[in-house]
Amino acid sequence: MKIKDLFARDIHRSINGVVKADQLDESSVWQELDEFVVTRELTRHINDLVSVLLSTIESEADAAGKNGIWVSGYFGCGKSHFIKVLSYLLENKDHTYQGESRKAVEFFSGKFEDAMLFADLKKVVGAATDTILFNIDTKADHSTGRDALLQVFLKVLNEKQGYSSDHPHIAHMERHLDEKGLLDTFHSAFKRECGESWFSERDAWEFHRDFVITALKESLGQREESVEKWVDGGANNFSLTVENFAKWVKRYLDSRGSDHRIMFLADEVGQFIGSDTHLMLNLQTITEQLGTVCGGRAWVVVTSQEDLDAVLGDLRNTREQDFSKIQG
Repeated sequence: MKIKDLFARDIHRSINGVVKADQLDESSVWQELDEFVVTRELTRHINDLVSVLLSTIESEADAAGKNGIWVSGYFGCGKSHFIKVLSYLLENKDHTYQGESRKAVEFFSGKFEDAMLFADLKKVVGAATDTILFNIDTKADHSTGRDALLQVFLKVLNEKQGYSSDHPHIAHMERHLDEKGLLDTFHSAFKRECGESWFSERDAWEFHRDFVITALKESLGQREESVEKWVDGGANNFSLTVENFAKWVKRYLDSRGSDHRIMFLADEVGQFIGSDTHLMLNLQTITEQLGTVCGGRAWVVVTSQEDLDAVLGDLRNTREQDFSKIQG
């Protein structure tokens, strides 16, 4: 017998040294779910997490204050892997690899010693949930200053909805048309005028200004002067606030159903925030506003190499601030 025959899996298979948020091919997803090991310590953390999520699903009385999760651990301990697997579980989609198909939660059958924990996990994943997993530093535009976090959260929401991610005012136009049921009309009109699809040309919308105006005029039934004024001034007049962002998230959730939920999973937020108190307060405000406006249906999960107490302690030493809300 050879040593390789002693192992249940092929020892020559490719294994990712680092789990990446944007690596979503079926082979990698299947391996990450199938080979995820639930240790005793991880069982305790998952139990705590499932208890909180289940309480927000079963009762919305205090759900608004339980929508923030801080995942901390040293470099290489598996934080990214954990929240990526969590994103798979909450969406609970079917995954297919080499002719075999399973839902995400089915990979965890037999991984828990506590059958009740697995039963509670199945209740949690039974709630219709969209997950948005992203690396905060990859998505951020570092020229946006204190609103950098909010810009990223809006960007990934727009991507999720199929809107423009690089031009928030264009995404706002698409959102407006979509909510009025006119987005398909706009797409058809633009393609007829331009000869190319809107999706392939929207990043270069300024070069197609006249086509955009014509398509908007046809879709909305407005005068050309009004449409021109918006197209030329849309970027400057676009207002991005935490309150507006939370309202857009709620409108998206309501369009998907009264019980629909969404979870933003931001990797390496602690490193991105560093010692910038404005960014930490921005994260606090985003989380708090999402909880209030969406009634506990929008969750925020972030990872950091330091625990929350350590990060807040460093920030307090740098500049006196009250972080009691985010700590709560």
